[in-house]
Amino acid sequence: MIRVSDIRLPVGHSDAQFLKKLGSILGIRPDAVRDSRIHKRAIDARGSSPVAFRYTVDVQVSREDEEKILGKPRLPSSIRRAPDESYQAPSITEAKRGQGRPVIVGAGPCGLFATLLLARSGLEPLLLERGKPAGDRARDVTGFWRRGTAFDPESNVQFGEGGAGTFSDGKLYTQIRDPEYRIPWLLRELVAAGAPEDILSKARPHIGTDRLITVIRHLRGEILSLGGEIRFQTPLTDLRSENGKLVAVQAGDGWIKTDTCILALGHSARDTFFKLHAAGIHFEPKPFSVGVRIEHPQEFIDKAQYGAGAGHPLLGAAPYKFAAKARTGRTAYSFCMCPGGLVVAAPSEAGMVVTNGMSSYARAEANANAGFMVEVKPEEIGATPETPLAGIDYQRRLEQRAYELGGSNYRAPAQLLGDFLARRPSSGPASVAPSYQPGVTWGDLRDCLPESVSETLQSAVKKIARQLRGFDLPDAVMTGVETRSSSPVRIPRDARTLECLSLRGLYPAGEGAGYAGGIISAAADGLRVAEAILEGKVTGSD
Repeated sequence: MIRVSDIRLPVGHSDAQFLKKLGSILGIRPDAVRDSRIHKRAIDARGSSPVAFRYTVDVQVSREDEEKILGKPRLPSSIRRAPDESYQAPSITEAKRGQGRPVIVGAGPCGLFATLLLARSGLEPLLLERGKPAGDRARDVTGFWRRGTAFDPESNVQFGEGGAGTFSDGKLYTQIRDPEYRIPWLLRELVAAGAPEDILSKARPHIGTDRLITVIRHLRGEILSLGGEIRFQTPLTDLRSENGKLVAVQAGDGWIKTDTCILALGHSARDTFFKLHAAGIHFEPKPFSVGVRIEHPQEFIDKAQYGAGAGHPLLGAAPYKFAAKARTGRTAYSFCMCPGGLVVAAPSEAGMVVTNGMSSYARAEANANAGFMVEVKPEEIGATPETPLAGIDYQRRLEQRAYELGGSNYRAPAQLLGDFLARRPSSGPASVAPSYQPGVTWGDLRDCLPESVSETLQSAVKKIARQLRGFDLPDAVMTGVETRSSSPVRIPRDARTLECLSLRGLYPAGEGAGYAGGIISAAADGLRVAEAILEGKVTGSD
């Protein structure tokens, strides 16, 4: 097939317009197109032109037409032969079990897809998750948000089946390189598990929290049907090694014999990080970010992004993205933007306040929200090779202070953007109602943010407003604190085998180990580690 990119068509175009445009680009009659498949569809809202769709399409024509088109001496860059994007998923039923079944720690996207691949290869993996199954977990989380149920440190936005991404926008796009085409395979697997089919073609696909739980249950069912096992409410508590190689893991109070363990912990498994560090696992500090969640009316964002096209049902709620270097020399940027979403409580430890954003598939809530973030470098907070976990202590101090300012009851401190810029505390909302659950306490966010972060956010607002018209709306609501944009640590691993440098047989993976940043990149890293394990077991490498 032929791949044609950069096809721009108006919103609401007809099939006839689509074929006519395609034929014009290829230099053939529209009826000479035998078949076509949308590879990617993006919303193009750049410049002053009306908002439109921009397509990349795979086209089938006759062999004669194909040779004529691709044989042109000066072929446009928008036309090429469609590449083979099939992922060669290992199916190695003869893989050796070795010393015990493989153990995977953490049932987020990294752990789930690593487990699925190992199960399909006949290894009957064991998946350990400290939290609860997705349905039970969702009831605990919504009870904490909406009904005043006590916070559960083991069943919350961070811990439980599906990982932290379960309570997010369910974004499925990433900027990682993917020469092995793991990402298209992952998207097809998600659709087979119940995700909307449009994630296969949207340039910025998402599932939404409301549909993710169904997908997770389906993946769990397949793992179990293939001989895998999943143990919930079973945290990793210790490791045992001999001669520098893993021989067993402790889960709860019991020991499990194994020479293969994938650590897919997620970025909030702080107690486990400290236990592993004490046990001799090497960690490195890495940059991370802190800031606040900022909310604007979604209708306001739609008009700023789509102009006259705002409100068109084919466009949906508009997203945004920004980055602006401030006078402080630091950059403030948007993180995990949630169109038509909610700001929610996302702590993983008692006595702390953490904010996050979440959207359903419909993205139908009144407000848009995003993390408004500033990077923190390890050397700024005293994190060194000797004290690699200092970033965790830094995050905790901010979260504890936010808890106190909110009233020590999991309400979050909040402030209007106009008041923040004027350096005065807020006493209540204006035209934008805060969506944070369980509720907010108005005040001054400078009381819980580092000065360097506060000054960078303030300095960047006007610059951002030049990129995103109206971002400086005085009534916009800022809610603090957002501290879990990424893991503050990395567990070094061998570039070839992907094993932990300080313990053979242990495989750090995903976001918590410092190798991913989102649902799809974490899932892709889980596949990569599972592939390395399968390759080693088949070849007998040690």
